[in-house]
Amino acid sequence: MSEATYHPLARSEELEEGKGRPFELEGHRIALVRHEGTVYAIDDLCPHADASLAFGPVENGCIACPWHYAEFRLSTGEALSGPTPRGIRTYAVREAEGEVSICLDLPASGDNAETSPEV
Repeated sequence: MSEATYHPLARSEELEEGKGRPFELEGHRIALVRHEGTVYAIDDLCPHADASLAFGPVENGCIACPWHYAEFRLSTGEALSGPTPRGIRTYAVREAEGEVSICLDLPASGDNAETSPEV
């Protein structure tokens, strides 16, 4: 089994507590969100109307779509409130030596197949 590949995406100091920031990596729109000191990587498009989730409010371990307020759990991508047909994908994150990297091939450790769409 080969080792997972992590791609550098941001410097730690670029990510403010309680805020998201949009990125693009190999055709994937990704939002990095720092909440309570932990960095989460999620799909940056709300499945309801394609709004950028990176600009939504962050609270209680969740992020809300800035357009229609669908809410998603940062750790799993689970949809907690509508209007959304499904959850969002999450990605494994590493933060070390001031650099934030993500793996496109691995879900975050809290992911499960029922709430995150298949790739």
